[in-house]
Amino acid sequence: MSAAARQLGLHESQLSNWRHKERLTQERGETEPQLAQENARLKRQLADQTKELAVLKKTAAYFAKYVK
Repeated sequence: MSAAARQLGLHESQLSNWRHKERLTQERGETEPQLAQENARLKRQLADQTKELAVLKKTAAYFAKYVK
């Protein structure tokens, strides 16, 4: 790596930092699609449950009028 850094006119630490950042980017690139898919699934689930809760609240309010 030191020879490559000299050829490019860079410090070896700078080349090492770039290499490290590229590895992190590659690792994230593998997991990001999975996380995005899971996030979309959870958002759909939350929307469904929010709708169900709204219906249940309305139903409870409706029956509460007639129970008293």
